[in-house]
Amino acid sequence: MKNHNITIYPFTAIVGQEKMKKALILNAINPKVGGVLIRGEKGTAKSTAVRALANLLPEIEVVEGCKFHCSPHDVNAMCEECLDKVKAGILKSSSIKMKVVDLPVSATEDRVVGTLDIEHAIKKGEKRFDPGVLAHAHRGILYVDEINLLDDHLVDVLLDSAAMGINTVEREGISFSHPANFVLVGTMNPEEGELRPQLLDRFGLCVDIKGIMDVARRVELIKYRLSYETDPEAFAVSWQAAESELCGQILLAQKLLPEVRISDSMLELISQICVDMGVDGHRADITMMKTSITLAAFNGRTEVLEEDVKEAAELVLPHRMRRKPFDNHSDKQDKLNESIEKQREKEKENKKEKQKEKDKNKNEQQKKEHNEQSGKAQAHPEEQKSDNPQDSTGEQPDASSETIFTTGASYQIKQFSPDFQRNNRNGSGRRSKTLTKSKQGRYIKSKIPEEKITDLAFDATLRAAAPYQLVREKNGNSIVIHESDFRQKVREKKIGNFVLFVVDASGSMGAQQRMVASKGAVLSMLMDAYQKRDKVGLIAFKGAGAELVLPPTSSVEMAQKYLEELPTGGKTPLSHGLMKGYETIKAELLRDPDTCPFMVLISDGRANVSMNGEPPLQESKTIASMFRSECIQSAVIDTESSIIKFGLAQEISSALGARYLALEDLKADSIVEAVRTSAPFEFSVSSGSFSA
Repeated sequence: MKNHNITIYPFTAIVGQEKMKKALILNAINPKVGGVLIRGEKGTAKSTAVRALANLLPEIEVVEGCKFHCSPHDVNAMCEECLDKVKAGILKSSSIKMKVVDLPVSATEDRVVGTLDIEHAIKKGEKRFDPGVLAHAHRGILYVDEINLLDDHLVDVLLDSAAMGINTVEREGISFSHPANFVLVGTMNPEEGELRPQLLDRFGLCVDIKGIMDVARRVELIKYRLSYETDPEAFAVSWQAAESELCGQILLAQKLLPEVRISDSMLELISQICVDMGVDGHRADITMMKTSITLAAFNGRTEVLEEDVKEAAELVLPHRMRRKPFDNHSDKQDKLNESIEKQREKEKENKKEKQKEKDKNKNEQQKKEHNEQSGKAQAHPEEQKSDNPQDSTGEQPDASSETIFTTGASYQIKQFSPDFQRNNRNGSGRRSKTLTKSKQGRYIKSKIPEEKITDLAFDATLRAAAPYQLVREKNGNSIVIHESDFRQKVREKKIGNFVLFVVDASGSMGAQQRMVASKGAVLSMLMDAYQKRDKVGLIAFKGAGAELVLPPTSSVEMAQKYLEELPTGGKTPLSHGLMKGYETIKAELLRDPDTCPFMVLISDGRANVSMNGEPPLQESKTIASMFRSECIQSAVIDTESSIIKFGLAQEISSALGARYLALEDLKADSIVEAVRTSAPFEFSVSSGSFSA
């Protein structure tokens, strides 16, 4: 999409989502606010709003001809070329508009950080740098759509650059650095997984948006879009006046920004809110202060008011409030108003105390003057008014559960990882090590290339060529390298697994609180999957069949939500659950052959519903044998807890070739051990089967 009025959807034409638009405008006024993360369901104009922001961005002064857009007034943040120009006295400046630079989710590390020309360095002894996305984004906005899907190694690059303001590229012993200060703007759908806390904290602001529920406004949105698609140029012209007015307001706010002052009482309010909300570190305080000042400038004021601090807190705190995975942060969100009210009451009390002290001093001065005039030393009793402010304590509403059985307590589980995968896989995560053909992993060794070389191991290539330098014709070159000397880099990375929970939700699970304990065990696994960025899925079987409650997803919070709401009752269609699990795993592997699947069956094994008229238990064993014959890794958690045990789940476990664990012996690390000790297997897309 070109950066032009007739091709970009006007920013002012976006219906609703006022908080999102406000957050983007604040970053346009003051880049020191620190960027914004926009979280929301699909189809809520997240990407449209960011790209439309380009027309509102102001101009910045840059060094003429600098590929990094260095500021001519900041020598400490200049690149090497600009410093040379300063020394030579030939530095010139020009003005350009701030840019919105896209960072594709599929970008390689070299595309992001830039590349060094090794051949030029060897032949000429000079460093030649090909700028990447971070160089283009310097002093602009770096926009990452679906940032939660960004590979971990790219997240690490962003964290380093955001923290230091410098991008350093090192290749084969050659190093190059350049300034990389940018405003990070990201959009994401929480259903597809969450961000790492370190990256989350780098966003100054965060807004959560939802679709518009008002019918009239939805109709208005449809009409706007239809008008735009019919004639984009005419549509843009109709909003040109509103765009110009908003641009003018942004420019005025930028001029007013240095004049805005914030009082000590407002700073105290900011810090009190951060303490009450339990945020980590001090970045929230500083960001809230900057945001409050920017809001005051945007509203045409030179003094920060309480309303500015409150609005800033709603933008700065949602993603910083300390919480564990699966915590309901809406409860903590409600604490914001309580914290502000608490500080307001504190301010009132301080004012009362100051007024009382002032009145007391005034009365004493009047008495002193009266005594001096009358010549009498009289002591008048002083009436003291005592205020008894009432503390406002909010009552915690009783927790109501929509499920029949609550979720048991979760455990802190040990790390688990399948054995090292020798095959090449793609993907992201932090659990299983694997070799990869991409340039996204860690360089661990080299090999002779089997096909066209794509990732040259320069050091190994030089070592291979070194013994032959005395006998090769150099033709003026210092080093002669033949194609037979080339070596390919072998890289290693970590990827996530796919854990499919097949849960027995029949009536027998309600006895002796088995479902409570089972849900607690699943929740423990979900917490570990959250940390390792695994995919998870949830199948429940009860009554007459099985249902894929949650398809494979990276959003483990969605799995936890469905787990809590899972009802219990009816018969036990175990064969249905196993078949549904088998079909789900095969479908996921056909879609993504690089995934590592693992099924966890939680049941007592008392099958009493058949699919095809066979005895239910025998039918379940037959389907279970399909897992074993195709080497699908699995574990069985036996929920049978009565004195007389039938051992049916153990029979199913034998048919599956799975790791067996009894519920009464169930420990969090026992489940983990089942996954850790399972051997890795491969899946053939051509044959549609697994092999050891």
